[in-house]
Amino acid sequence: MTRPRCRIPSVALIATLTLLLTAALLPTTGNVPAASAPIALVAAAPGDERWSADLTIVDRDDVNVRRTAAGLRLREARPTWRGARSPHSAVAEGMLLTTPRTLARPATRVRAEIDAAVPAGATVEAQVRGWRTAGWTEWRAAGTVFDRPVTRVQARVVLTAPDKGATATVRGMRLTADANAAVSAATPGRTYRVYATRIGLVGEVTANGRTVQPRDHFAALPSRRGLSPLNTGDYTVRVCTTNGARCEYAPVWDVGPWNTRDDYWNPSSVRENWKDLPQGRPEAQAAYQSGYNGGRDQFGRTVLNPAGIDLADGTFWDGLRLTTNAWVDVAYLWTGGGPRGVVGDGPLNIRTGASTSYAIRGLAARLAHVPIQCYVTGQSVAGPYRTTTRWNRLTSGQYVSHAYISSVYGGSVPVC
Repeated sequence: MTRPRCRIPSVALIATLTLLLTAALLPTTGNVPAASAPIALVAAAPGDERWSADLTIVDRDDVNVRRTAAGLRLREARPTWRGARSPHSAVAEGMLLTTPRTLARPATRVRAEIDAAVPAGATVEAQVRGWRTAGWTEWRAAGTVFDRPVTRVQARVVLTAPDKGATATVRGMRLTADANAAVSAATPGRTYRVYATRIGLVGEVTANGRTVQPRDHFAALPSRRGLSPLNTGDYTVRVCTTNGARCEYAPVWDVGPWNTRDDYWNPSSVRENWKDLPQGRPEAQAAYQSGYNGGRDQFGRTVLNPAGIDLADGTFWDGLRLTTNAWVDVAYLWTGGGPRGVVGDGPLNIRTGASTSYAIRGLAARLAHVPIQCYVTGQSVAGPYRTTTRWNRLTSGQYVSHAYISSVYGGSVPVC
């Protein structure tokens, strides 16, 4: 069963009081932005670090944007799929990721100032994330305080335009990192039981720009806060059957089902929408089971199932061996801490012991980030990165050969 697809993106520019986001919102004629006065920049405080984002480089990890003489714009301003009109969205959207920046000193917040011409109905939003020892934080609107100081940051610009409408033109973006905002205590990794549906949609393009392959291995969550850039597993989930017999570690490469602003795994203090729902309860589940929001999603559609996660066909059929939509246990791994291994080649078998003779209990998708508890010596395995007797024991108690792990970050891995 394929899911209802909707990638309706972000709202218009965030309020300047919250984000210090300055934009020139000017009337336009057709698709040509009007001239505007220079952007008014806020003076940086002592100790702040300020730089201009490079919006001139558009490459493979960027989605549906192009650089013109006037500035950054949507490449295709109509909702399309494979060259034809898209049946899945009412707006066009695009996204440009800037190059990560290593900061001179740790920061707790990154603010953005955008110089743009934004016609009626179009939107521009600056989003940022920060690197900690445990990996990347979730994407947040610029100006949001990180839960702990970060040492490296990355920004992205998200553009949208209504069907047959004019697109915004972004002429520049200035970023400011500071350490003056208080941070809250770090939270442990979270696991919730939610309803999973199968994505299907082979050949369509995901929210991060990947073309869905037959038997693909990834997941979709109803919020961009946990969306991995193309060809990364920065945001990875561990999805298990409710009896624990099968699990898969899968990168989050798409947005859905039903909603696009429902980071239900977060506490109400930071949850984007529906803050009155219990943490871990997707809005679609509440709408379907108890008539929350009139039984409708954020776009006013009647919710037909309680889905809180979508699974690509390979994850659904091969990783979990599901035959129909089902309840699953999902761990949102970026909310935890400790060493992480990057699966460089996969899907990789997860085993009950440190040898290929042990039973397989699931898969780790290529590019997934898996939490490593410790390592043991076992069978020698020749893999794409090394020949080794090292086997990594994951926090779930299962094992993967280190021969297939391209890198480890977030701390040193002890011997079991």
